[in-house]
Amino acid sequence: MDVSYHDLRHTGQTLAASAGATLADLKKRLGHASAAASLRYLHAVEGRDKEVADQLSKLAAHGNAAKLPKTIIVKH
Repeated sequence: MDVSYHDLRHTGQTLAASAGATLADLKKRLGHASAAASLRYLHAVEGRDKEVADQLSKLAAHGNAAKLPKTIIVKH
């Protein structure tokens, strides 16, 4: 089986996305000028549903935008 540079790049960025990298993070890491090129790495990763649900539950438990984690930007 031949593995190309593109395969390694795609795998690396998919792993980065599953580890929590945002679209802006991926765009910067890849040197993309447009967000559209980086969107392909943000596809659903099997097993993330539970993790996402857990994080949403934690956010909902706060009930106050001032108490949200600093990784979430709240614009007024």
